[in-house]
Amino acid sequence: MKKIILILDNIRSVHNVGSLFRTADGFGVSEIFLCGTTPTPIDRFGRERSDFKKVSLGAEKTISWKYFETTEQAILFSKQEGFQILALEQSERSQNLNTFVSEKNLALVLGTEVTGMSQELLNYCDVILEIPMFGSKESFNVSIAGAIAMYELSQNKKSA
Repeated sequence: MKKIILILDNIRSVHNVGSLFRTADGFGVSEIFLCGTTPTPIDRFGRERSDFKKVSLGAEKTISWKYFETTEQAILFSKQEGFQILALEQSERSQNLNTFVSEKNLALVLGTEVTGMSQELLNYCDVILEIPMFGSKESFNVSIAGAIAMYELSQNKKSA
């Protein structure tokens, strides 16, 4: 069975991260890499974060997670493990998420809420995917965008 992991690049909101954990559990994501300033389920004093737990509904206990100081470290680690690196970002190089197909294990990188992913990070990625937008807004909240992408990627998950 094909694996899907998430790499969270400096996501600021504990609520977004907790929501991504809960959604990842629902779609069978095997692991989440928390990078840079992304909140972890454990605070700096080694205690469980109640605000995280409230949103994730305990998914931090069912999904394996690791912390990396930089997103580049997480991406390089994932590449060494044989994962195809996917960015979810609007770019001139973006492909439509709805038409993307891969037989490989997938690592989905989600960027920070306000500025998205840097060009430097995008250069590390094998594929850049974009969610088509039909209204007047340019993007979704990172936890909503992540949920849409996890759903789409999980649909052909069993093909490998």
